[in-house]
Amino acid sequence: MDIKYRLGEDMFKMKQLLAILFTGILSFSLGAHAEIKLIKTTDGSEFKITDPKAFGDTKKKDNVKTKAEIEFLKTGKNIYVGDAKAEKRGKKRFGYWSCTQCHGPTAKGQVGPGLVGPTFKYPKDITNQGMLETIWFGTNGGMGGKGYGVMAADDGMTVDELLKTIAWVRTQGSQGISGNEDENMKKFLKN
Repeated sequence: MDIKYRLGEDMFKMKQLLAILFTGILSFSLGAHAEIKLIKTTDGSEFKITDPKAFGDTKKKDNVKTKAEIEFLKTGKNIYVGDAKAEKRGKKRFGYWSCTQCHGPTAKGQVGPGLVGPTFKYPKDITNQGMLETIWFGTNGGMGGKGYGVMAADDGMTVDELLKTIAWVRTQGSQGISGNEDENMKKFLKN
């Protein structure tokens, strides 16, 4: 009887330990995959970027999420801001996608609004997340969406190339605004 009791007690302890371990693993994995909430500028609805072709370095054409995309989707922060190589690539993408036609060659506005601040047509654009949301699905003011699959079924900017473009825009006179400031993210975003 004493042996059966001890075995039962050991089994109970093992089950408790496994339950604690499982709960810890589950909590960690859910927390590790938390993502920001992306909101369309056009109608305020939430959207997700799920097409694998919307990710990856366009030079590599591998559709593997870059470090910058992973960080952005987790925190809304653009790690390309301050990276001269990425900003140079962003400038090229700004010209390639004809952004210059409306926003001018330095993103300060032409037919369309300036993108550098200190005031923005869409106040959330003071953040990199807000600017990506605006560019990805477009606006009600005439700009069509530039995000992959939005512009055309098999065309558009990847998240990575858009982050590089936004990083370049921030170099054009944003008066010290990096788009990664926590206080602006708390004020203008719904994360």
